[in-house]
Amino acid sequence: MATDIPLYREPVETVPTDPIDRVIRYHVQTKHHFNRYARALGYLDWANQPDPFRRFEGALLVSLPLLKPEEEPVSPAYDATYRADAVLPQPISLRTLSRFFEFALALSAWKKAGESEWALRSNPSSGNLHPTEGYLVLPQFDGLNLKPGLYHYAPKEHGLELRAEFALEQVARLLAPFPTGAFLLGLTSVHWREAWKYGERAFRYCNHDVGHAIGSARIAAATLGWKMVLLDGVAQNIIAMLLGTHRTDDFQDVEPEHPDCLAVIWPLRDVKHETLGVKHKDVAEIPLFLDPAVVKNLAECAWHGKANQLSREHGVHWDIIDEAAEASWKTSCEQTVVSLVAPQPSHVSPFMFHEGLLAGQIIRQRRSAVSFDGKTSISAATFFNMMQLVMPRSNRPQLDRPMPWDAWPYEPAIHLLLFVHRVDGLKPGLYFLVRDPQKLSFIQQSMNPELTWTPTSGCPDDLPLYWLLEGDAKKAAIQISCHQEIAGDSAFSFGMLAEFEGRLREGGAWRYPRLFWESGLLGQVLYLEAEAAGVRATGIGCFFDDPVHEIVAVKGLSLQSLYHFTVGGPVEDGRLMTLPPYHHLSR
Repeated sequence: MATDIPLYREPVETVPTDPIDRVIRYHVQTKHHFNRYARALGYLDWANQPDPFRRFEGALLVSLPLLKPEEEPVSPAYDATYRADAVLPQPISLRTLSRFFEFALALSAWKKAGESEWALRSNPSSGNLHPTEGYLVLPQFDGLNLKPGLYHYAPKEHGLELRAEFALEQVARLLAPFPTGAFLLGLTSVHWREAWKYGERAFRYCNHDVGHAIGSARIAAATLGWKMVLLDGVAQNIIAMLLGTHRTDDFQDVEPEHPDCLAVIWPLRDVKHETLGVKHKDVAEIPLFLDPAVVKNLAECAWHGKANQLSREHGVHWDIIDEAAEASWKTSCEQTVVSLVAPQPSHVSPFMFHEGLLAGQIIRQRRSAVSFDGKTSISAATFFNMMQLVMPRSNRPQLDRPMPWDAWPYEPAIHLLLFVHRVDGLKPGLYFLVRDPQKLSFIQQSMNPELTWTPTSGCPDDLPLYWLLEGDAKKAAIQISCHQEIAGDSAFSFGMLAEFEGRLREGGAWRYPRLFWESGLLGQVLYLEAEAAGVRATGIGCFFDDPVHEIVAVKGLSLQSLYHFTVGGPVEDGRLMTLPPYHHLSR
């Protein structure tokens, strides 16, 4: 008697229920391998390319003034932004808010090729897709003709859209624990903007971009003499409530926004210039959280605007991104505080020597390199300076750490595996920067025990930079970076290795996005420092994850490579025309 041959069925994978196991599953599944890449559509669906500009139809748009570089407030020297006492604090006004957004999230130029035009921005983004949206929570300021409320920043129009009108007393109550002049910055992500091109790996890239935006905002604040601290004690549903991303009617049938983070920004008190027209309120500590009851009352107000649709169709929906976002959703509220400290002597690297360079000049000219010349080298002093600037100095109180690490409320988790190609005075080869010296033993135990950890000759005594292997590392750097020549044609490139499974097991699944935020923040520092050094940088999101780990024989999931970066002499594409950022506006 004939029998039916059973059909083959793929084994059903058991999806873990523990949030930490779920984010680890996402991370492992979205790795690139030599024989296969993480899942994506496989082609670019140009007909449904997402609109890079979110708008809220029906919301009042308040135009910000388009300021020339020489207009007040004038940008300080680039080096001065790294010294807490070197920039005169500016009052809150439409002009200072305009300058803040110009340096943080605004358009920096347009590129044109034939009939095609596309915008670049101050904050870099994977594939120039810009999933990050910015918001302000403003109280009433004297001389600022804006209603207290929530505003969405519209970068194409360089304006603020009024999303919600907050009661004066309630927003004052929300900001009461903070110094006088404080306001809130919120960041959200539209995951679809990255998923359209990069598929399931997009959740990683969106969080890189959050980190870049945190960095660009902190540096923009520093140019105005303002402080900024990430309020990462806030539960994510409270962020959603404050920023309105939970309002399903306002996002009906359009791409949602994922609420990422909040930061508080305030003008530094300047003892030489009493109060900047505002009575100073002494605050000994800065809370890194908000009162949920106050936020709930605040959100029961008049809301304005409906979000625009970014793509007509979405094709494939990557469920694993939603799963990772859900698993890493922060449900806890930590009532942590940081102490305000008196300005201390600057911790800027002694190698800094950017005389005559203005911060605004460097921010405006920043670009992501698309090709390097394979010849340009940098000096050892320049290289050491770059490494100094990414050191958080975590042995100091948070608000006494060098900018922008004073905004970051965590001990460093990211360390650098460096491929040095063309640094005058350094042997080519493999190096390692331990950004938290207390973790040296852990890192050594997590890697090949036969590596020689030799302190790098000539570098500052307080810079934990180690030489691991001598030799030409260009071929290896190119190979692990998805065969991209920019990783070997540069002066140096590196992978950002994160303390991974241990951090997640200790802190929770919600720490997963924050590992990427830290890597983006670190990258933002080097983007600007490369420009100041006369070279250029670019982030590399495409790399073969495990082959990176195999270079130094990383054990298990103790360390994981999250982001790659490369710095060198750029090759400009002469076929492209560069246009001013707001040439399309008449005001």
